[in-house]
Amino acid sequence: MAPTSSTAQAASHRRQARLRREYLYRKSLASNDSHAYEQKRRIREALSSGKALPTELRASYDKLKSEIDHEDSKTEVATSHVDDEYGDAGWSDPRVCVTTSRAPSSRLKQFAKEMKLLIPNSTRINRGSHRVDELVDVCKTSDFTDLVVVQETRGEPDGLIVCHLPLGPTAYFTLNGAVLRHDLEGGAAPMSEAYPHIILNQFQSELGKRVGNILKCLFPIPKPDTKRVVTFSNDDDHISFRHHVYNKEGKDKVTLYEVGPRFEMRLYQIKLGTLEMKDAENEYVLRPYMNTASKRKAL
Repeated sequence: MAPTSSTAQAASHRRQARLRREYLYRKSLASNDSHAYEQKRRIREALSSGKALPTELRASYDKLKSEIDHEDSKTEVATSHVDDEYGDAGWSDPRVCVTTSRAPSSRLKQFAKEMKLLIPNSTRINRGSHRVDELVDVCKTSDFTDLVVVQETRGEPDGLIVCHLPLGPTAYFTLNGAVLRHDLEGGAAPMSEAYPHIILNQFQSELGKRVGNILKCLFPIPKPDTKRVVTFSNDDDHISFRHHVYNKEGKDKVTLYEVGPRFEMRLYQIKLGTLEMKDAENEYVLRPYMNTASKRKAL
């Protein structure tokens, strides 16, 4: 059995390396694709309005017009590396692996359990002594779509990492003010297993939409009549997380019941790669000079 398993593992590594090379190659072509898309957009506008073609596009008109004629509703829009990373989102339910940093405290273990209950179709595993590269490799071979790692300082949850598989990206958040279910005032409502509706409030910039996409793709598509709601609300780049169920009482009255947990998040890094890639390109990094009032709102 050992040679068979080692052969399968080597084949999996080669496949992941090939997918990564293809992804990086397509990403390197993104600037050329965006330039060609802009040229074809200008040609479409000129043809639709009956105006003369721009002078700089007349030499390449025949080639670009041929490409325009062969495009459909999917290929006529500009694409980016984000389409490669989340191209399969919505086709099947995500499978999320939830784990902790090494030697977790009892409070962090409880927080990880609640994160497992919060995210549908998720599996919690004990970190043990596994290295990060081993952890990511196991998740890839097990067909997990995301890896969520919670971290702590002195028993208090203070870090959350969301790694999308198999290509990335990896988003790093700080956590503060974490309140577990049994610490909620008045007690927590029962945990529903229905797929929740996702509310993304005030994610308006391109980076904000990127972060909202990373967070919402942890959750499967809900049924329209589900009464479970997960909220990510952005206020000055600080994201408040809340988890509720609701009940309609009469025609115009709705009662909210908090399920928990609750916490505050702040994004400080996005890497264009998976968690174990030390040399992956940074898409966004929070810098000290970005805390000034005029530059504060990134999301």
